[in-house]
Amino acid sequence: MKKGGVVFCMCAAILLSACDKKTVSEKDSDAIDHKVEKLLSKMTLEEKIGQLDQITSAGNFDELAGRIKGYFVGSILNETNPQVINDLQRVAVEETRLGIPLIFARDVIHGFKTIFPVPLGQAASWNPETVEAGARVAAVEAASTGIRWTFAPMLDISRDARWGRIMESFGEDPHLSSILGIATVKGFQGSDLSDPTAILACAKHFVGYGAVESGKDYNITILSTEQLRNVYLRPFKAVVDAGVGTVMVSFNEVNGIPNSGNGYILRKVLRDDWGFDGVIVSDWNSIGEMINHGYAESPVHAAEIAMNAGVDIDMESHVYTPFLAQLLKEKKVKVSDIDDAVRRILKLKFKLGLFENPYVEIKEDPVFYAPEHLEIAKQAAIESAILLKNDGTLPLDVSSLNAVAVIGPMADAPHDQLGSWVFDGEKAHTVTPLTALREAFGEQVKIHYAAGLAYSRDTDRKGFTTALAVARSSDVILFFGGEESILSGEAHCRADITLPGAQKELLTEIAKTGKPVVLVVMAGRAIEIYKELPLVNAYLFNFHPGTMGGPAITDLLFGKAVPSGKLPISYPKMVGQSPLYYNHKNTGRPPVGELQTIDNIPLEAGQVSLGNTSYFLDAGKDPLFPFGFGLSYTTFEYNDLQLSSTELTADGSLTATCMVTNTGAVAAAETVQLYIRDKVGSVTRPVRELKDFHKIVLQPGESQPVSFTIAGRSLCFYNHEDVEILEPGDYSLWIAPHSAAGLEGEFRLQ
Repeated sequence: MKKGGVVFCMCAAILLSACDKKTVSEKDSDAIDHKVEKLLSKMTLEEKIGQLDQITSAGNFDELAGRIKGYFVGSILNETNPQVINDLQRVAVEETRLGIPLIFARDVIHGFKTIFPVPLGQAASWNPETVEAGARVAAVEAASTGIRWTFAPMLDISRDARWGRIMESFGEDPHLSSILGIATVKGFQGSDLSDPTAILACAKHFVGYGAVESGKDYNITILSTEQLRNVYLRPFKAVVDAGVGTVMVSFNEVNGIPNSGNGYILRKVLRDDWGFDGVIVSDWNSIGEMINHGYAESPVHAAEIAMNAGVDIDMESHVYTPFLAQLLKEKKVKVSDIDDAVRRILKLKFKLGLFENPYVEIKEDPVFYAPEHLEIAKQAAIESAILLKNDGTLPLDVSSLNAVAVIGPMADAPHDQLGSWVFDGEKAHTVTPLTALREAFGEQVKIHYAAGLAYSRDTDRKGFTTALAVARSSDVILFFGGEESILSGEAHCRADITLPGAQKELLTEIAKTGKPVVLVVMAGRAIEIYKELPLVNAYLFNFHPGTMGGPAITDLLFGKAVPSGKLPISYPKMVGQSPLYYNHKNTGRPPVGELQTIDNIPLEAGQVSLGNTSYFLDAGKDPLFPFGFGLSYTTFEYNDLQLSSTELTADGSLTATCMVTNTGAVAAAETVQLYIRDKVGSVTRPVRELKDFHKIVLQPGESQPVSFTIAGRSLCFYNHEDVEILEPGDYSLWIAPHSAAGLEGEFRLQ
């Protein structure tokens, strides 16, 4: 039965982890608004439309300068030479009638020169401070060249490991993505956008891009309003509330309407419901691609649709500049919409301080790869590593080893270690595992290296003989596998997510030596590994770890650092389980008890003898490793769950507390997670939802109480009528080490 007494919420679900946000004072905001209106009143229609055009730097200075002088551009992509940036800015500021400065933008996704783990790797840290620190380093390095706008964070909820861009996301969970999205925005934008080291953040891709059918990039998405509101929109709402400056529209269509022309998500949700007053930018040619979608007849029609839907800036579709004046004359677009878009752009330029300080200071000693930046990147890589299997082989004891075999195509792959979406990182600065191991232990332990395969996709087995000889002559084998950076990222989707090339065959042969094998994977997605997992003694998984991945992994392997990463995704057994996520609905026939799988079905079994429930005959019902899972070099016990009350009101709160104890021999960090289930709803609810988490550090034998506060209004959700509601009823909660375990309690919302 459905619950009665529905409360209609006045705000979106409250994030349980708050963020500090500096807001522009009312006086400063009024002063900027006054400047904007004064400047806008002087602008011609041609000058206004030019502000709405974003183009890439073509390398031809004279051509680009001519466009600037002709008022055909308001922002420029992909120029990173500070001298050229200053020269182009000088044209805009000193050689045009009104001297409106340009904004220079670049995809600074997980580092500029110092490269951090890919965002999905950073999400494995479950540490917003680590994520914020990485974004701050990226901002400082990028801003030193004149870049003042980046297109990150990517907040697409990603439930399908086949999708190439999963590496650019924070994973499958709305709450984790929200918290880490806020941290990224804070790191990029700082507390004051006029600070020369601050760069504008851009929340992308708005919205539903991570739900593309079959995990194939640019594909369609079919999402109910309830899914959009309760899952896919939530991280965007969080960063809008945190003050993100810009939002990027996604390539995909949702329910038949390309998002570049989707007035519901742009005007109703983003502008009207959330009050977003920043800039909305298209993705690269996404306005023009509405023609391919079959939604626009022509470039001029695409311009009309996008402007009326609420897209402020046309990135590389080249349809606003040639057609908006014509559309305005034909009364197919409104001058008020053009003016509003220009207002928002000018306001950001004033906030960035570009009118007062349009030029970048060119320094003799660049800030790239500063020692403190490298140390932050190393710590991020340490926290992002996830220990998924360990029979006690790790950590390695250097005093008991004479020789270590280092084998595999990712052991010394400085380019591929950086991961996808790296435009400015330099492999010459990458420290690989092989380099780090030699530097750390080269005099104490013999490091025997044989790649076996030249690169991850290599199928040539000529290197197997040398690799096996190295393996036999060593005490332990470190196999570094995974995928090259080109195998993930935009438009790099995979239907087969196993180890590519002949890696599986090489690993199988190495395991036959009988020596302990430690598998270290670097990849942009979860790698299907269930068949190979029994071959190895330990499995340390790293999403591409960036510049300092080698030293981080070395410290982890030898116990100088302790693994603390937790999965930000559900790790599939088989690709056929995709899309896979822990916060699924229960179905009418959920699997329970012992399941009969393909290996134990009796011959000529009756058609209904297997129980007729929802699971795969060959993969069962569970992932290989659940969301939130990750091992340590110690063990933790959870005991004594206590609730401050078993009843909760809409405007009240309750506290859930348990005792967490480090029962092992080393100090380590543990991420304690809070999950909730709304048992009965007017719209079916997930079997579990992450509501909060705390990362704590415990000494051996130490116990610590961990508490979570649950506010009544944090339980709001959207129904199928696009209304946010709060319903009374019974709830379960878990304080847990991951999404498939935990201490369980119950309470009732009155």
